[in-house]
Amino acid sequence: MSEQDKQQQNEQQTPAQDEQGFADTDAVTGEVETAAADAPVTRDESPEGGPSVEEELAQTQERLAKVEKALAEADVRAQAEMQNVRRRAERDVESAHKFALEKFAGDILTVADSLERGLATLDPEDEALKPAREGLELTLKVLLDVFAKYNLEQIDPQGEPFNPEHHEAMTMIPAPDVEPNSVVEVLEKGYQLNGRLIRPARVVVSKT
Repeated sequence: MSEQDKQQQNEQQTPAQDEQGFADTDAVTGEVETAAADAPVTRDESPEGGPSVEEELAQTQERLAKVEKALAEADVRAQAEMQNVRRRAERDVESAHKFALEKFAGDILTVADSLERGLATLDPEDEALKPAREGLELTLKVLLDVFAKYNLEQIDPQGEPFNPEHHEAMTMIPAPDVEPNSVVEVLEKGYQLNGRLIRPARVVVSKT
């Protein structure tokens, strides 16, 4: 075969090869597109159209913040309750210390009443009774000093306005020389322990 014939043959084969190359390129391109279509979804949204990863993270953080806030509030309430319990306990202990003698004080008041009644029966003008009177007065003074030591205070409202919080009116009588609703006679003195009334003063009150 001559050189001219070979050249013509090559020129005829070149277009065919080019066409075959284009066909192969088109096939590869189609395979790439198909693979891209079949590839997993890598966008933020899930294939089912649910919340994205960022949205789920934000929701989780929001729930965590709510839990932390609730725990902080619960801790504050618990501390406040503990402080209240401690204060109540301290008040109870203090009250127990203050009024531990309340029953004993109520019982021993009869001793003071007896001494005062004994003094009232002794004539201060009778010299023969003077030693007995002085002995009773001294005993009563010592007893009242002990009362004062333990904050047991006597209530003697003679001549004072009637106070229903500390006085008990046994009767009312006309008394033109004094203001109405005043104490004109103390039948039995009252007492209070650390400011708490143990026994009201039993009195006679004036009326108009």
